Amino acid sequence: MARIDVEDVAHRYDADAAWAVDALTHTFRDGSASAILGPSGCGKTTWLSILSGLLRPTRGRLHIDGREVTALPPRQRKIAQVFQFPVVYDAMTVFENLAFPLRNGGVAKEELKTRVEATAELLGLTASLDRRASGLPADEQQIVSLGRGLVRSDTAAVLLDEPLTVIDPLRRWEIRQKLRRVHQQTNTTLVYVTHDQTEALTFADEVVVMDRGRVMQVGTPRELFEYPQHTFVGHFIGSPGMNFLPCRLAGHELVVEGHRVPIDRAAFGDSGEAELELGIRPEFLELTSDRAEGSVPARIRSVTALGDHHLVTVACGERPLQVRVPEGAPIPTQRGFLRFPPEWIRLYHDGRLLE
Repeated sequence: MARIDVEDVAHRYDADAAWAVDALTHTFRDGSASAILGPSGCGKTTWLSILSGLLRPTRGRLHIDGREVTALPPRQRKIAQVFQFPVVYDAMTVFENLAFPLRNGGVAKEELKTRVEATAELLGLTASLDRRASGLPADEQQIVSLGRGLVRSDTAAVLLDEPLTVIDPLRRWEIRQKLRRVHQQTNTTLVYVTHDQTEALTFADEVVVMDRGRVMQVGTPRELFEYPQHTFVGHFIGSPGMNFLPCRLAGHELVVEGHRVPIDRAAFGDSGEAELELGIRPEFLELTSDRAEGSVPARIRSVTALGDHHLVTVACGERPLQVRVPEGAPIPTQRGFLRFPPEWIRLYHDGRLLE
């Protein structure tokens, strides 16, 4: 277990290149399960490599449990890393793979056996201990990779870099649940890097959302969904992401496509910004056949059935919006009206949440 403090860390791979990561400051709490989430190329793996010691940052400092480790190599940080593709010793059995870091550390034979068996039981590998790693499916090989980090008593944290990429989609949920159970039972500090929001939101207690080398927001899955601090987070989190419409403030109302929409003006402070963006999730936007005060007309473009709900694409002016409609609820055929519940409206100026 370990607390990891990242202080104003930045890195670029060439003096003339753009920053791969820039101005990163964050604390991974002792015993936490955290995710670093963002699109490909946003700097997630670079950050993880800095945490593990595979990269020394161009700028900034890194502390583990109060000890500065910025210049220390991986072996002196007591951090285990699970990579995108399973790393196992094919000619060895599962037992020998798990025992390998202990043998290298000079652990006594009896203690080694005890730790390997306990780790195998925790990860569901007991029945495979005598099998050669080369004969295991990719998901079990990845679990063995994880086990090599957990088997050590001195592991400060386990870093996982897109660990489910090669795993069958049907097994990913099961393995995420296994990782959650491992975390709950061991209280090991876990940092999980992924571009998949489902993986991040179902695995982590805290999610760090990145874009273009910078942290856009840190929060719980609920905070990211209900209060995205940036339009990028609103777009990126959710399936589909948040709807955005240009609007302007007019007293205690918004003007959207020439129509007035009531809001709770007190929720947005005393900002005098006039040109804004209204953000609202498809789950909270309401579509009706009848016009009501504060509603905005829209044209129906398409309706897609998705099990327990329909996803309706509408046009508000020229802007396409998504509305999630529960199964069985009426859907207008050509034209309808959108209602924006005030409690679910978020306003943005220059891409940032207005509060």
